[in-house]
Amino acid sequence: MELNQYLEVFIEESKEHLQACNEKLLELEKNPNDLSIVNEIFRSAHTLKGMSATMGYEDLANLTHQMENVLDAIRNEKLTVTSAVFDAVFAAVDDLEEMVFSIAEGGDGKKDVSTVLTMLKNIENGGSNASKLAENQVAATLESPSQAKQEYDDFEFTVIQQSKEQGFTAYELTINLREDCLLKAARVFMVFEILEQLGEVIKSVPSVDMLEEEKFDSQFSVAIVSKESAEDIKLKVMKVSEIDNVSITTIEPETMMNQNGKDEAATATPKKEEIAKEEKAEKKSVSKQVTTTSSKTIRVNIERLDILMNLFEELVIDRGRLEQISKDLNNSELDETVERMSRISGDLQNIILNMRMVPVETVFNRFPRMIRQLAKDLNKQINLEIIGAETELDRTVIDEIGDPLVHLLRNAIDHGIEMPEERLKKGKPEVGNVVLRAYHSGNHVFIEIEDDGAGINRERVLAKAIDRGVVTEQIAATLTDNQVYELIFSSGFSTADKISDISGRGVGLDVVKSTIESLGGTVSIDAEEGKGSLFSIQLPLTLSIISVMLVELQNEKYAIPLSSIIETAVIKKEEILQAHNQKVIDFRGKIVPLVYLTEIFEVPVKNNNDDFVSIIIVRKGEKMAALVVDSFIGQQEIVLKSLGNYLDSVFAISGATILGDGQVALIVDCNSLIK
Repeated sequence: MELNQYLEVFIEESKEHLQACNEKLLELEKNPNDLSIVNEIFRSAHTLKGMSATMGYEDLANLTHQMENVLDAIRNEKLTVTSAVFDAVFAAVDDLEEMVFSIAEGGDGKKDVSTVLTMLKNIENGGSNASKLAENQVAATLESPSQAKQEYDDFEFTVIQQSKEQGFTAYELTINLREDCLLKAARVFMVFEILEQLGEVIKSVPSVDMLEEEKFDSQFSVAIVSKESAEDIKLKVMKVSEIDNVSITTIEPETMMNQNGKDEAATATPKKEEIAKEEKAEKKSVSKQVTTTSSKTIRVNIERLDILMNLFEELVIDRGRLEQISKDLNNSELDETVERMSRISGDLQNIILNMRMVPVETVFNRFPRMIRQLAKDLNKQINLEIIGAETELDRTVIDEIGDPLVHLLRNAIDHGIEMPEERLKKGKPEVGNVVLRAYHSGNHVFIEIEDDGAGINRERVLAKAIDRGVVTEQIAATLTDNQVYELIFSSGFSTADKISDISGRGVGLDVVKSTIESLGGTVSIDAEEGKGSLFSIQLPLTLSIISVMLVELQNEKYAIPLSSIIETAVIKKEEILQAHNQKVIDFRGKIVPLVYLTEIFEVPVKNNNDDFVSIIIVRKGEKMAALVVDSFIGQQEIVLKSLGNYLDSVFAISGATILGDGQVALIVDCNSLIK
């Protein structure tokens, strides 16, 4: 079997299962008595073990197998959940993540996990000693033919009795799998396949469903009626690999007691009906569960989506051209066809764009586990609150935003949140709060990290900045608080007294700023000493196709994103007011400054004696501005094209587009204008 074709699926699914393990372990830590959570973790670990064994990653499979043993002991209430158990299982998940990421980077997935294996085995052995006696008693019961008769109901007893009358013999097999057996369900299936060829299986302990779900340790028993000899059955079953031993006993109907002394035939039918009813109900509940949990999805490589997007962008440009031609020719049939094509391509556009959008939850999900470990390492008590995890971002941004967020969170916990005793002295609760929130605003997504820690010490930051030569003393005296806070993004800047591996490593936050700016975003800080700090990241949705309002400035055309526009209006010149050397207008009771785009973009202006002015009211958060233009052309959907590295620092221009008539229009960045 060629495994390389399945490698990508294996890596993606392994990451999902490990993430599920992390999340559920954190839940279990808060609710240690909820065994349903343990079952969910067990299922993820079990699936991961099976996939790893199939793909040939032995270290991965062995570690997951041992972790599964501990989880099995917890869910069977043989092991009490303690802090040591959590530490061991979390350590195992960390190692598993390392191995999966190693495989993703082209490695062999091998790692020395002996330390974690020893931790898990010690925990498992500590919990299992108490249950050894009970297990031995169960095993003895299964192997004893005299007691076997008590294991069967009236219906099964009737089957055994009638089978003997027809020349069959009833046997009970107790099968022990090897302790290191990786795919227990597969071995059980192979055993049942052999037994069904030799006769008819009438009972198994545990039930078939439990065996399929591997809800047993390493031993199970099967009752079978067959014409084969006991020795032949044993030899054939032993041929299945990873079976330790098989003990077989004959079941004699004469020695089995008939319950209540009633006629077997009379009691068989209702029992049979009851069993059938139970099986039907069980199957129904299982199928219902499968229906609710399964989702029809398919994994698509991001490169294919990029190619699809590029092709559609070309289609949008041609659609614009076609609309222009249709308008010029004024042909009703052509107009109708173009209109229909525009509507269909619009729907197609929404589907393609939504395919690329991913909830930030995929990034946020890994933080609770990280925060737990950091809090433990620093002896701090921290509560992480995540808000707006369902907010969607383009996949390309999602892939890049993880590392900056990790850096900012570690910074908030290390530098921001104080030690518990220090917090108590300040009259704060012992537990520090860190809030991670995401939300949409216009055509941007904002991600904020807020903490109620020590905030930022202005004097300390300035002293360090002057010492490092980032600013001079003269400039430092003129800086506002926010400008001082921005200094911590300078290269090599750190206010830490000693370099730690928790946050920054003495490097500072310049890496965070450069990464976010490379994505077309910005990062800002707002802080209050002693109260806490707020880091705000603004990111573009990076949708390649956006709706805009096309406007004209003399002979030049510009595009303003509709997501930034509140309203368009035409006002009289006498409505323009003067305030603090700035031209403003009264927009519904609010003073809004006028921004003349001809001045911003240095467009040559002809003498204009018109008494009216065309304006577009745009907004960024709570701030507004009125952009003055010559005329409105209309609304249109355009393809956003980058200006390239050569023109990467053009003020208030976020890109360009090709219009239907072949002209190039520049796209105005309203956020830069308002800022």
